[in-house]
Amino acid sequence: MSNWTKSDWRAKPRIQMPDYTDAAALNAVEAQLSEYPPLVFAGEARTLKKHLADASRGDAFLLQGGDCAEAFDQFSADGIRDTFKVMLQMAMVLTYGAKVPVVKLGRMAGQFAKPRSAPTETIDGIELPSFRGDIINELAFTPEARIPDPKKMLQAYTQAAATLNLLRAFSTGGFADMNRVHSWTLGFAEGSEAQKYVEIANRIQDSIDFMAAAGINHDTTHEFTTVEFYTSHESLLLEYEEALTRLDTTSGKWLAGSGHMIWIGDRTRQPDGAHVNFASGVQNPIGLKCGPSMTSDDLKALMATLNPENEAGRLTLIARFGAGSVGEHLPRLINTVREEGANVTWVCDPMHGNTIKSTSGYKTRPFESVLREVREFFGVHNAEGTVPGGVHFEMTGQDVTECTGGVRAVTDENLSDRYHTACDPRLNASQSLELAFLVAEELSELRTQRAGLRAAS
Repeated sequence: MSNWTKSDWRAKPRIQMPDYTDAAALNAVEAQLSEYPPLVFAGEARTLKKHLADASRGDAFLLQGGDCAEAFDQFSADGIRDTFKVMLQMAMVLTYGAKVPVVKLGRMAGQFAKPRSAPTETIDGIELPSFRGDIINELAFTPEARIPDPKKMLQAYTQAAATLNLLRAFSTGGFADMNRVHSWTLGFAEGSEAQKYVEIANRIQDSIDFMAAAGINHDTTHEFTTVEFYTSHESLLLEYEEALTRLDTTSGKWLAGSGHMIWIGDRTRQPDGAHVNFASGVQNPIGLKCGPSMTSDDLKALMATLNPENEAGRLTLIARFGAGSVGEHLPRLINTVREEGANVTWVCDPMHGNTIKSTSGYKTRPFESVLREVREFFGVHNAEGTVPGGVHFEMTGQDVTECTGGVRAVTDENLSDRYHTACDPRLNASQSLELAFLVAEELSELRTQRAGLRAAS
């Protein structure tokens, strides 16, 4: 949008955002942030866009994962390392199944704000504003804690910068060496409960051994020891987003400097709303959550606003319907995209439509429901002849007990053992890697089926 400015959203309807009571304090924080360096750079965002364009054609596959909401009090180098480690393992398994590069995109270094189903919550007859993430207010159920504090944006920036610094070091400093990553995966597969994955893990090892025999190893090939890793978050708190938006002198376009990709949630995707307006003017790749209430007319309007030049890799549609509902909703949206001739990358979010309350009272997500939605997503794309471009998980590298099921089964009774999330339940390290093995099987089967169709034609 040639006449767009980064503050245009302020004249649009805004929802899911706090009302700051101290305007002077807010203005001071925004002014300070606007002088800080951006967290990411335009060239990185453009490269990610190219990779997402590849995923839209089936020449790459997107793995997007990380925390439901990053927390200030759980911030640690070990936590960043563990999530990064599991994503590397998942990516290696998915690469083997898909036989294409896997784009690694973390829900990290910016995922601090969360939309809420209601503006207030009531406990023991006391009603207070909802907790909206550490970048806005605090989890403690007191009137003081729930007051939005603009200074929290500065702490969020500091944590995001430190997270990115460590991720970049891990990506290029030897931690991502392919042999090291696969040794971790072998350890998982050789566990007594995960024997069914040993065969795939051994095949991956055979491939690594073959490359080493051919002289392709960490001594000769840079790609053997380094990875590209990108960051993403929901662009919810627009005061923070605007303050970190910069004009890229190379292209003359605006960049949301808070993360490589930003996405618009299912609650904030109003075509005439503030969040859509902001995202429409930055050059970053944009994600758009598509839930059951997404209509064809809304999708047409959003695609026209967010990707008017129909640029491949610019717009990623993140489907989140719930297990059992994909067949009802996804085909009509695929048909809408087809009718418009739109370039989009289709991604499955099997987390947000499968949240339930367990018998023990905890909010959870059954592993079986998550897997079922992924399989339904692949099934619909196979039937439609379209490309399933990626998956989007809420996950952690820690050994939490928040989602039930998996090969190392977490039961309702186990949820209280290590239930650490302040928002939505996440897959733990074991569940995440198991899911990668199962998605790899889907990708391999799809690749075989399509190869057969090409041979028959």
